[in-house]
Amino acid sequence: MKYKGYTGKVVYDDDAKLFHGEVLDLKDVITFQGKSVEELEQAFRDSIDDYIEFCEERKEKPDKPFSGKFVVNISPSVHHQLYLKAIQSGKSLNRWISDTLTNQIVHNQPDLK
Repeated sequence: MKYKGYTGKVVYDDDAKLFHGEVLDLKDVITFQGKSVEELEQAFRDSIDDYIEFCEERKEKPDKPFSGKFVVNISPSVHHQLYLKAIQSGKSLNRWISDTLTNQIVHNQPDLK
């Protein structure tokens, strides 16, 4: 499930005959539940809206799902090899890594060769 950039994971509880879910993109814990798909979807949206409103009332910024930046620690030799691949392709290291990861995830292309 997706809403306003946030992702929800849903599980069905056979004993309770109830769907329950959790928002995955936050440090805070936000859950929701429903007995039907429609009820579950509305509860998910309401939970996100309530979270954003709560943050506004406290004058805090809501957690954003992802900033688009992350740090990866690798060995100097791997860093060098990646740099060379990027230069050989005519791209910056950042652009080459971004393109390569996008191809892996979106297009399911073969990995670094």
